[in-house]
Amino acid sequence: MAKIDKLLKKAREHLEPSEEMLSSVMGAYETKSLGQKTVRNGVFIATNHRVVFYGKRLSGYDLEVFPYSNISSIEMGKSMMGHYISFFASGNKVKMKWINHGDVEGFISLVRNRIGKKSESEKNVLTSEADELKKYAELRDQGIITEEEFAKKKKQILG
Repeated sequence: MAKIDKLLKKAREHLEPSEEMLSSVMGAYETKSLGQKTVRNGVFIATNHRVVFYGKRLSGYDLEVFPYSNISSIEMGKSMMGHYISFFASGNKVKMKWINHGDVEGFISLVRNRIGKKSESEKNVLTSEADELKKYAELRDQGIITEEEFAKKKKQILG
């Protein structure tokens, strides 16, 4: 149990200040590295904003994030080697197998309840962008800035 606690402590350093860890599981994460399938030991963490994978390496770490709004489905199962979780995020299949630490059913339930929903931080960014665009549109409509200046600001705000 000490290994999962160490990983969670290290992962906390990479979370946003307003982000809370709600549930976690530890296992082997299947991914691709340099075009080859590989397995990394680590933790899936369900936060109030997203699902995060964190794994320690010999020199460094692996970190991957999956906003709930990008997750389309999640499933779980159990084999002789332990539980597995897989989900689709932005069209990619994400899988962790050999899970023997953490509350798998609690993790699944928490993620299922948040699938497809934007986190508060994502909503706030969209609201502030809309407010800023509205402000520049009013300046344009009042003749304070030109259409070209408005278009430039719009492009800047929307990236």
